[in-house]
Amino acid sequence: MPDLGQSRPEFSIQPLDRVRHNRAAFSCGVEALDNYLKKQANQDLEKRVAAVFILTPDGRTIAGFYTLSQYSIIPEHLPVEVVRELRLPKYRELPATLLGRLAVSNFFKGQGLGKILLVDALERALHHSRFVASIAVVVDAKDEDAKAFYLRYNFIATPGHSNRLFLPMSTVARMFP
Repeated sequence: MPDLGQSRPEFSIQPLDRVRHNRAAFSCGVEALDNYLKKQANQDLEKRVAAVFILTPDGRTIAGFYTLSQYSIIPEHLPVEVVRELRLPKYRELPATLLGRLAVSNFFKGQGLGKILLVDALERALHHSRFVASIAVVVDAKDEDAKAFYLRYNFIATPGHSNRLFLPMSTVARMFP
């Protein structure tokens, strides 16, 4: 772990680099997320299944990470009032961005890094939606705590899928004028 001393380090968000970033030391306490970063993330990058971004205080230590992928939403799975409000077209599927995973290392918990990761993911998704269409950011919360985290940031529950939430890209756009 880095020597944090008395001052808070400056964090940066970078694409995962298999050589430079120390995946082996990462532990968030959720085995599936720990194993993903240690064993699967590089394969997903190579196969272009997911883009993996890490939060680091020193260019080596991983304080947290998230993944983004393309996704599609079936409009019938969204609340009717949201479909109407967004005036979504009547397509069989609509393009979206999947925030597949988001985790903060136990060593760095309690510093607001989850919010930093989420804000970066949303801003990155918005930027890329200008080039590859996306009507929303979708997340499948791992548990009730994760669900509560996303609900605090105005994600909307998806009817019939207890832990699937979404945030319309129009809402994200208002966050980053």
